[in-house]
Amino acid sequence: MGIKKSNKLQQSEVIKQILKRCSSFGKKQGLPEDVPRGHFAVYVGENRTRYIVPISWLEHPQFQNLLQRAAEEFGFNHDMGLTIPCDEDVFESLISLMR
Repeated sequence: MGIKKSNKLQQSEVIKQILKRCSSFGKKQGLPEDVPRGHFAVYVGENRTRYIVPISWLEHPQFQNLLQRAAEEFGFNHDMGLTIPCDEDVFESLISLMR
């Protein structure tokens, strides 16, 4: 039971970090103009294809798993943007289920 609680705390921290770094809750300071309010950009795959995704996806368990993997592999203290460590076709399949 302690493992599940710890994992849930880690996911919560990942979400907080994402919101701090790339949230567009009305603040346009430093955010690209093409990222609408309530969304953020992620980069996926070997070619780092850019996707604009809604912040509401942060609550989706499968998206949280991707974010956890991103945190473990890349961390959040870099200037590359939020990079998701999976193939583009896998990511596109996932987001088609979430829409």
